[in-house]
Amino acid sequence: MEPLLAIVIGILVALSIFLILRKNLVRVVIGIVILSNAVNLLIFTLGRLDRGIPPLIPAGESVPVEAFANPLPQALVLTAIVIGFGLFAFALVLTYRAYTEVGTINVDDMRVAEPAYKGEVLPETAITEEEDKS
Repeated sequence: MEPLLAIVIGILVALSIFLILRKNLVRVVIGIVILSNAVNLLIFTLGRLDRGIPPLIPAGESVPVEAFANPLPQALVLTAIVIGFGLFAFALVLTYRAYTEVGTINVDDMRVAEPAYKGEVLPETAITEEEDKS
């Protein structure tokens, strides 16, 4: 089961890196969400995947007799899922706000706040140096 999950995690990481490197801001946000899910799956897999064996220590023993699924990664993943969902909601609202202010979701065209380089063509929404001084 672990080799299959390792392949799935690798595919998710590759897909997320591909999406993060795109120019579309919505794809960047979706890539970040997929990356967080891949990391959650990785942490969950590292905690072992034994089904039906609770992490209980029998009476008279100091350690569990059989291998068991570690509950700590499960708790960490549960917390990370909640935080990841909050991050996703915030990023979507931030993307919408950036779209309403700038008028585009292309990250290359969102350089309004950056100074223009010599010979660079500014987008129509960019503030020129003369407008900035007034």
